[in-house]
Amino acid sequence: MAAVRVLIVDDDPLVRAALAMILGGAADLHVVGEAGDGADVADAVATHRPDVVLMDIRMPGVDGLAATEAVRRRPDPPSVVVLTTFDADEYVLRALRAGASGFLLKDTPPADIVAAVRRVHAGDPILSPAAVRRLIDHVAGVPAGRGDPAGPEPDPGRRRERARRLLDGLSPREREVAVAVGHGRSNAEIAAELFMSVATVKAYVSRLLARLDLDNRVQIALLVHDAGWT
Repeated sequence: MAAVRVLIVDDDPLVRAALAMILGGAADLHVVGEAGDGADVADAVATHRPDVVLMDIRMPGVDGLAATEAVRRRPDPPSVVVLTTFDADEYVLRALRAGASGFLLKDTPPADIVAAVRRVHAGDPILSPAAVRRLIDHVAGVPAGRGDPAGPEPDPGRRRERARRLLDGLSPREREVAVAVGHGRSNAEIAAELFMSVATVKAYVSRLLARLDLDNRVQIALLVHDAGWT
């Protein structure tokens, strides 16, 4: 099996070196390149064709939010994991809306960083239900765009209208599953709550992602929140 190709993006050379050392110790991971600013990401992705990008959010030139949006617009884009400290939740939310597959705290233990890259490459977003709940709770109490160098998020009223328009097309059962995801329930919890098998819940989540044109269950949760269904 081919090694997972990883691009590291961070403005701190020491952080890049530490991440390269951590990932380089895993036989199934291969660091193919580094970038020190979001402005360099497009060229780095085109040159190195990574499977996963570890993306810092706060960088002095082009920030990780804009870079994530640009990466995810590419044909057959790599997965993106944002690197952050948890005092910047609003940045994480913007990145998740842009299509990032999750986030890592910069003080995450090395073994967990390696495991996270593997999981994301396998299509499993690295946000636990508890983290989803925390993010949803945070965004509910944070004015859009506060302290955000990328500018304010779209008007909450327009977000709500768009979210409800998308979700109104769902079947009653699909809505129930979507709302449960929005509350941060795990597949097992949803199965118990709605009297379904875990396999059926997974099938519903996959169907929701396809119908709503979303990348991961975190975006389902954010869409449900935008609609006011939580």
